[in-house]
Amino acid sequence: MGSGKIKALVFDAYGTLFDVHSVAVLAEQLYPGQGSDLSRIWRESQLQYTWLRSLMGRYEDFEKVTSDALAFACQKLKLDLTAAKRARLMDAYHALATFPEVKDALGALPAVPLAILSNGSPSMLEAVVNNSGLGSTLVPIISVDEVKIYKPSPKAYQLAVEKLNMSDPGEIGFVSSNGWDVAGAASFGLTTYWINRTGAPMEELGLKPASVLHKLTDLADTLKPS
Repeated sequence: MGSGKIKALVFDAYGTLFDVHSVAVLAEQLYPGQGSDLSRIWRESQLQYTWLRSLMGRYEDFEKVTSDALAFACQKLKLDLTAAKRARLMDAYHALATFPEVKDALGALPAVPLAILSNGSPSMLEAVVNNSGLGSTLVPIISVDEVKIYKPSPKAYQLAVEKLNMSDPGEIGFVSSNGWDVAGAASFGLTTYWINRTGAPMEELGLKPASVLHKLTDLADTLKPS
């Protein structure tokens, strides 16, 4: 699909631009032999809590959800989560590593607005974006905290339309490495690009992305006029 239709690009943050499992390095230092498992269960629980809270109508911001998911992961692995260790691990979420190709990929994109639409709380997103040096590249940074419900709710994707002052959702390209997020955005009507770094199967939700890419640097070529 060429870039003629796409007038803005909106990126998911966690797992797409920022590597959530970069916290495993610190987790391994704090809990030798358990870092990888802790990172995995923490992330799985974090996502599950966003969906469950949305379904229950019991919203808490992403900082609270992330902290609660960390506590659960430590309980599941029978790890002692002291206040000091919790603080260090939560701070790590404010300085997640970007995936290696991110800066080159963003720099190669056409001259359209580049934004973030994320489940992250405003303070978490501001910290991780500024720590990555991408603060001047990604504007605006849109948080679902404004509507108090998490992706993949249509209310979350509607924020992109409103914040970018666009009337046609199909003119917004939505980029995510999370298949469920791509499905939600496609259901809403955004033009979706799935960054499938691991060759994972697509969730069976009856929705397909406009393009499946193996790395973020493939996006620029995909957007070139046909």
